[in-house]
Amino acid sequence: MHPRRPRGRRIAVLLLGAWLGPAAAATTLKIDSAGLTPDDVTATQSLIDDVLPRLPGTWRNGLPAGLVLQWRDDFPDHVAGRRVGGRVLLSRQLLDAWQVRDTVSADDASVRAVREALVHELAHSYDRAQRNVLSGDPRLRDLAGWQRSVFPFAGRRSRNDFVARTPDPYERERPSEFVAVNLERFILDPAYACRRPALHRHFAAHFNVAAATGACTPDLPFLDADAEAGDASLLSLDPARVYAIDYLLAEGNTQAMSRWGHSMLRLVICAPGRTPGPDCRFDLSHHRVLSFRAFVGDVQISGWRGLTGSYPSRLFLLPLDQVIEEYTRVELRGLQSIPLRLGPSEIGSLLERAAQLHWSYDGRYYFISNNCAVETWKLLHDGVPRLANEPLASITPTGLLRKLERRGIADIDVLENADEARRLGYYFEPMSARYDALFAVARDALSLPQRDAQAWLALSPGERAVWLPQADLRTSAALFVLENAAQRRQQLLLRDALKRRYLGRDASDDIARALDALRAWLGDTGFVSRPSELVPEGYGLPQADERARVAEEARIRVARLREQDGALRAELERWLPADQREVLRGIEANLETIGARLRAGDAAGAS
Repeated sequence: MHPRRPRGRRIAVLLLGAWLGPAAAATTLKIDSAGLTPDDVTATQSLIDDVLPRLPGTWRNGLPAGLVLQWRDDFPDHVAGRRVGGRVLLSRQLLDAWQVRDTVSADDASVRAVREALVHELAHSYDRAQRNVLSGDPRLRDLAGWQRSVFPFAGRRSRNDFVARTPDPYERERPSEFVAVNLERFILDPAYACRRPALHRHFAAHFNVAAATGACTPDLPFLDADAEAGDASLLSLDPARVYAIDYLLAEGNTQAMSRWGHSMLRLVICAPGRTPGPDCRFDLSHHRVLSFRAFVGDVQISGWRGLTGSYPSRLFLLPLDQVIEEYTRVELRGLQSIPLRLGPSEIGSLLERAAQLHWSYDGRYYFISNNCAVETWKLLHDGVPRLANEPLASITPTGLLRKLERRGIADIDVLENADEARRLGYYFEPMSARYDALFAVARDALSLPQRDAQAWLALSPGERAVWLPQADLRTSAALFVLENAAQRRQQLLLRDALKRRYLGRDASDDIARALDALRAWLGDTGFVSRPSELVPEGYGLPQADERARVAEEARIRVARLREQDGALRAELERWLPADQREVLRGIEANLETIGARLRAGDAAGAS
């Protein structure tokens, strides 16, 4: 990584003149020979002759006439070059490095830095001479990370949250620097097409050159996080195996932050060996969900923190089974899975954008302006160029679905026949009806005074415990399912409480020291929400050697967490209020009581 140029020190001058053709490329950039020896001039010309032929003809032809290269020895150490008017100014230290290039390896960092510095400043010269044709391009700004606000009057966000796996953090200073940094890689790094494929295609189309993607693997890397199994592994997702993408809506509930539901995208992935088609919808164990959330185990964001941006917003890839468990069994919320009318190439483009977000994006959650619906809209907007022209922006999940339906993008008709929708997996009903049926069994057998399962679960564990010894086997089986539901709900409440303490600005030193334990409890564990931690070097999508390290490092960390699981949970219990600890222990005692009754019944039946 070479030194960067400081911001705000360029003078934009648009020079008029005749454009030089490709045949004149060698003379497009003149040399200011003042203070240079003949050897210096020769070395400078060799640098020009090395770099200019690498540039596409459109770029060379678009440079301002009379552009001059000058070496300067008065730059700060961190400054490699500047563009001032019709001059490209480079640090004299770079010339010294170029003159000894034959004594070092061809890929030496000092030699690369010389080429990168010249390409960088020529990128600025081209962009400004062409009236910011690249840095002002809306599509490129979408891809770069200066995303549109959900509110039309607000324009674009001033902050770029694509912070991880960047070739140079300086690219986030402003769009013009993003263009210059990325054109360095577009010209000089053969792997750029694979690391940032969408940007490579965009630059290739702009400069009318072939997009070099033949050497790239078609698979996209994701960290597959399975909180229920306590596992995380690398998944290489082939877009050709994704038959469809659904808009997945978790229906709202009475919680303030969940009233309008939660928006996600479901990937209908075909099982290995199955030809992509409608039957892929039955391969549920292979389906995955793209979900923006603060932690892998989140099913809701709560309280004041969600209004003030205290939660991170990151894109997770989760098993569909886990998402169904979270919402239908724990939150008692239904899931609507609405097919989106996307072609195969659009599915591939959307998945490619999702992979970029997964490895690079670290946003902030705001209840109104950057919630799950807004994040999902931005993913659709940036990932599918056709949808960027559609008025889909919405601050609520249900509002986004209505707009997708009105524009003919979402096929809401799949829900018309409720039985068929459940059979084909377009609707996953909440478990509340099943819980009420199980409770009815217990209520009739024990003459329970509560009206429904919700009222039963609202009791304290001790109040429920007094009825357990009176239950027969059938009733005990029903109560065992309900007690498990109580445990999952209590764990959710405790996780939320710990999360708020962990993320709170007033978190104590004791809480900070319990960081690892908290992360384990929350299902975050650092690398799960930030997979880039597993491979901090490199940029863009991880390539083959990096993916191997990701897979191995994830395996090591998961194994270590499993070894520490008991100790971590015990440590976490120390940070819970005494009454919450008692509730958790009371539920565990109830489960043990019912389990013993069921085991005794099984033993009696076997004899």
